[in-house]
Formats: sequence, structure tokens, C-alpha cells
Amino acid sequence: MKTLFHRFNLRGPVRGDARPSRAFAVLALFTLALSACSSPGPEGEFYDPLEPQNRAIHAFNKSVDKAVIRPSANVYGEVVPAPAKYVVTSFTDNLAMPNRFINNVLQFNIESAAITTLRFTLNTVVGLGGLLDVATVLGLPDEDTDFGETLSVWQVGEGAYVELPLFGPNTARGAVGKVADTLLLDPLGFIIPNREKTIRTGVWALDKLGDRHQYADLIDEMLYNSADSYVTERSYYLQNRRFQLSKELSEADLEDPYAQ
Repeated sequence: MKTLFHRFNLRGPVRGDARPSRAFAVLALFTLALSACSSPGPEGEFYDPLEPQNRAIHAFNKSVDKAVIRPSANVYGEVVPAPAKYVVTSFTDNLAMPNRFINNVLQFNIESAAITTLRFTLNTVVGLGGLLDVATVLGLPDEDTDFGETLSVWQVGEGAYVELPLFGPNTARGAVGKVADTLLLDPLGFIIPNREKTIRTGVWALDKLGDRHQYADLIDEMLYNSADSYVTERSYYLQNRRFQLSKELSEADLEDPYAQ
């Protein structure tokens, strides 16, 4: 299953000498944030010292979902034909391949880096710029990764649980990873013109609406049908993320957030 909550591309245009200075500023931020990630938390299933602030942001995210995202996703899911949604997803996934390649290299996962390169080449050249997912048809696996996973491979602790405005549930480590993926590890973001960036962001937003519609039953159950949507979402997110990052866990190890 894809991760249900994805980042928003908030990157603005970078001109002239602004790019290096911004990169150094972000690296300085990483140094502080990684220190927070590495701070040991109490024993237990989660570490949530910011719960009051997280709950306030959760309430905001829930109101935005109810007023804007859920109805928009329903319209997108019901009105847009399946072939068009397939093209949107294929194009969005293909644009993410350079970032995945960098993270695979940083994780010393050379096999996955090679597969990612081959996927990007095939889908870009044969798949009409990524509009068609030729690589999947040929049997090449599509393995998602990000800098949060890279930090996990580097043995950086997940840190405190945080809920970010619009981004949704995360951890301190994951939040640092999102910043890195957006500002430093997105090669296409440095080379494509601003007009194309706007188009890319729009297509990405449509794809996220598609995810919201696809997983509507699960998300609605967490947000609107549970006794405490904050606790339910936190439990689901942390278990799902830890399952993605751990090679030792199995589905049997995961607790059902709806179990009585």
C-alpha cells in the first residue's frame, strides 16, 4: 500500500546564488533536527511529548480534509476516467525516480538504484515521458523510498511523533526527511523551468486526490468513525511506517487499531 499521507511541494523558484546559501541553511537545520531525532524517548509504542500541539494541528487537518480534500477527491475519483488517472499516477511516479535513485545510493542499495535508473529510462523514453508505466509491464519492481528511510538506514532514531499542517502524521526523522527530499534531493527541481514546476505540482496534487479517493474507507474510518481520531491515526501511521522500514516485522506483529 502506498503511504497515505504525502508531502506538499512548497519549493519556490531558486535564482542565482540563493541556491547554495539555502542549501547550507537547510544543512544547518538538519544538524539541529537530527539531534532531536536522536534524543531517546521513553519506553513504549510511541513518543508524543507534543501531543497538545499535535492535537490542535490534527483538528485543523481534519477540518481541511472535510471541507476541501475529501469532496475534491470524491469528484476526482468519480468523474475522471480510469485511463486518465493511470496516466497521472504514472507521470507522478516517474518524476520521483531521480530522488529515489539518490536515496538508494545513500542507503548503499546499489541493486535498487540500478532498477530505479532502468525504470526511469524506460518510462521516460519508451513510456512517452512517463505517461505510460512500461517498466511495470516488463516486471521491474517499483520500490518507494525517501530520505526518512535513508536516515533510518543510518541508524537515526525516529524521534517524537509530530503532526504537520496539511502533511499529516509523521515523526521528527520523517519531517527532516521531507525537507531534505524537497529542497536538496530533487534534481528535477533544480533544472526544470518554473512553468513546468507548476504543472508538475498540479499533476502531483491530482494524484494525491486519487490516493485519498482510493483509500477513502480507511481514512474516513480513522478520521470520522473512531472514538479518538488522533490516537487512531497516530497508531496506524507509526505501525505502518515501522513496518515499511523494518525487515524483521511481519503483518502479524501489527496491532489492529480498531480491535476492542
